[in-house]
Amino acid sequence: MKTLLYKELRLTAHPTSVVFAFLGCLVLVPAYPYSVIFLFGCLAPYITLVNARETNDLWYTATLPMTKRESVLSKCLLTATFQLFQLAFSVPFACLRAVLAVPNNPVGLDATAAWYGFGLMLYAVFDLVFLSSYFKSGYRVGRAFLLASVPMALGMAAVETAGHLPALAWLDSVRPADLGRQVPILLAGLFLYAALLALTYRICARRYETVDL
Repeated sequence: MKTLLYKELRLTAHPTSVVFAFLGCLVLVPAYPYSVIFLFGCLAPYITLVNARETNDLWYTATLPMTKRESVLSKCLLTATFQLFQLAFSVPFACLRAVLAVPNNPVGLDATAAWYGFGLMLYAVFDLVFLSSYFKSGYRVGRAFLLASVPMALGMAAVETAGHLPALAWLDSVRPADLGRQVPILLAGLFLYAALLALTYRICARRYETVDL
C-alpha cells in the first residue's frame, strides 16, 4: 500500500490538489459556510484525476507491474489521503477558534464534532458516486464529478440548515454536554466512511477490470 500511495503522491497528485487539502484552516474564518471545505476535499481528487487523464496515467500504470485492482486501490487511497488529511489539518484551527472565543458562525454549522461526522458522511457518498462512475471508463472525469455533485450539494445544504434549526441547536454547540451528544454522529461518520470506501473499492475494481485500455 505504501508503494501504491507513494506513486500516486509523486506522479499523479496535482499540486493544486495539495493546496485544497490544506484549506481545512478555513474553519478559523468567523463567517464562512464551512461545508464548502468538504467541497474542496472533493475537488482535490477530481483535479488529480483530470490531470491523470491528460497525462495518460492509467496507460502508464498499465505498463507497471501492477494489476488493475491495485491501480484502483491506489486512487482510492489517494482520495482518502486528501480528505482525511484535510479534516485532520483543520482540527488545530477548530480548537484555536474555541480558544479565541470566535463568535458562532452565523452562516451555518460550526466546526463541532457533529460537523466532522457529517463531513465524513459527505465524503463517503461523494467517493462512492464519483469513483464508481469514473472507473466505468477511466476517463469520463467531468461526468463522474457532476453526478457526485448532486448528493454532495444536497448534503451540504442539509448540514448548513441544521445549524439554524432550534431543535438541533446542540449540533452547533461546543459545550461538554452537547459534545457528548455529537460523538455518536462522529463515530457514525467514521464507520460510514470506512465502510463505503471499502464498498467503493470493490465496485470500482470490478468495473475497471472490464475496461479495455
